[in-house]
Amino acid sequence: MKVRILIAALAALFALQSGVASAATSRTSAKSASTTKAKVTKAKTADAKSATKPDRKLAAAPVAGKAAAKPAVRKAERRVAAAKPVREAKVTRAGRQALARGKAPVMRVSLRKPAAAAMAVAPAAVLAEDPDTPLALDASGMPVLASSAFYVINQRTGEVLLERNASDVLPIASITKLMTAMVVLDAGLSLSEPIVITDEDIDQLKGTGSRLALGTTLAREEMLQLALMSSENRAASALARHYPGGEAAFVEAMNVKARLLGLWNTRFHDGTGLNPANVSSPRDLAKLVAASASYPLIREFSTAHERYVPVHGRMLRFGNTNSLVRSPEWAISVSKTGYISEAGRCLVMQTWLHQQPVVMVLMDSNGRYTRTADAKRVRRWLEQTAPQRLAAAPQRVGG
Repeated sequence: MKVRILIAALAALFALQSGVASAATSRTSAKSASTTKAKVTKAKTADAKSATKPDRKLAAAPVAGKAAAKPAVRKAERRVAAAKPVREAKVTRAGRQALARGKAPVMRVSLRKPAAAAMAVAPAAVLAEDPDTPLALDASGMPVLASSAFYVINQRTGEVLLERNASDVLPIASITKLMTAMVVLDAGLSLSEPIVITDEDIDQLKGTGSRLALGTTLAREEMLQLALMSSENRAASALARHYPGGEAAFVEAMNVKARLLGLWNTRFHDGTGLNPANVSSPRDLAKLVAASASYPLIREFSTAHERYVPVHGRMLRFGNTNSLVRSPEWAISVSKTGYISEAGRCLVMQTWLHQQPVVMVLMDSNGRYTRTADAKRVRRWLEQTAPQRLAAAPQRVGG
């Protein structure tokens, strides 16, 4: 009996010890699990931070895998966002002052174009104002000009070197004065006869001004030079009025002369060119220039650089409207410019290239310098691409 009680007590004691050990083991396991979980969480946090701010050394090395690619993508996005735009707006000094006064600033925007695109856009707007623009050629190898109609011919051989819209009938403005001069000289009138500027010579059509004041008296020869060299409208008008039979007879003589020269697309209504009904074609004007070149006074007066004439007791300087006649690079025998709004800027010349007379007719150009710039381009193109045509032309005895 006592042995059984002793055995039961020992069993109870063993059971109690086993329970305590098991509980301690459970607590240890729980604590260990908690510690492990904390370490895992901390490791994940560290990984997340390292993913947000990647190590510079690691970022420089190639990264594989989806998780490693995310930092590189984010870095690229930040670079794109920080990149400078193509259009850069600058605030000028005036703009900063305006901003200080509470007004909208004035912005100067500079646009950067690709070189190829900038070269592709060569034509009229750029060519119009810059006489030194590099020579641009079209798809057929012809020079790109700002004049809407032109005709260039070797006068000696008759070979057409360049043309566009050569048969178009257009207003010719003061190119008219070449015919005015021929009619005056053909009449054989005294060049020393005094001619007076009167109210009849005032431009009532376009309202243009003149430095030849009313009452100015000059010799016919002086009036003729001012009409050709400086395109003086009152001088041309006075020459027509002092023709036998008056202005009406003078205009009739101009049209008869045009028929005799074979200018079938040419009509004249006054001697100045202010009337837009004075029309011709580039091809006709080439014939007009060639005919004018046979008059020594027209060659002299139309290419003179300047002349001083007395106007009411003062000596006034009149210059040539074609700046090319003053250039040592050009040998010009006949020159005439023209402008009214209906005609645009016009220029006709007989010039010499490779000892050959070349007639240039440039019509309907926009901008102040486009006609002379076009003449320079034509000459440059001829010198580069067609010297053999000019040099091979047969020499004519007597020039």
